[in-house]
Amino acid sequence: MTTEWRRRPGRIGVLTGAGISTDSGIPDFRGPRGVWTKDPIAEMLSTYQSYVSDPDLRARAWLARRDNPAWQAAPNAAHVALADLERTGRPVTIITQNIDRLHQRAGTSPERVIEIHGNMFDVVCIECQYQTTMVATLARVAAGEPDPPCPECDGILKSATVMFGQQLDRHTMAEATMVAENSDIFMAIGTSLQVEPAASMCSIAVHAGADLVIVNAEPTPYDSMATEVIRDPIGTAVPRLVAEISSA
Repeated sequence: MTTEWRRRPGRIGVLTGAGISTDSGIPDFRGPRGVWTKDPIAEMLSTYQSYVSDPDLRARAWLARRDNPAWQAAPNAAHVALADLERTGRPVTIITQNIDRLHQRAGTSPERVIEIHGNMFDVVCIECQYQTTMVATLARVAAGEPDPPCPECDGILKSATVMFGQQLDRHTMAEATMVAENSDIFMAIGTSLQVEPAASMCSIAVHAGADLVIVNAEPTPYDSMATEVIRDPIGTAVPRLVAEISSA
């Protein structure tokens, strides 16, 4: 096993995907028991063109948002371990593909979390600048509006997440790229590394000289670039790695 990277000083970048939140009761998407693996039609709820063109699909999407297990989820040992790593004084920045904000709830400084796919707690209009909370919009759904329109322009509302078919925010991606370019250690945790450009953060980090560490149950397209690949359960592997880094 390659261990030298654990003693490497400097900045730590972390890319997290759905797999880090499964121990919190939030299913992943592409795993063996993933949401889209079990119900491929569910992926359409996150596809922008389908969402915009189909009112019935939007109504189903609002119910899915209402029933999202993230509302009841609590940070797990992996989230807490990464927050603990920041508290040791190491410069740690987390680039997350998740929309659940469990990193912040675990204690990671909000300014050290880059949400490249947005978040599930805010709502935006696709036509104007209107923004509100998910709680307020779901209250409208509960009151009898299956597909609540924008109260200012009558446009289509959606969660403040980046759907398939939408462009990622350029400023956010520039921040994420900078983190990858300046990391000495770059960890990819619980992500299939199949979605670009998020996955390319791994190659950016490696080409800039970082040690890449992948923690994921299944193989990824970037395993061959990694200094170390860890298949152990994330809930035990990440706390162990943080302890090893902190004591190195």
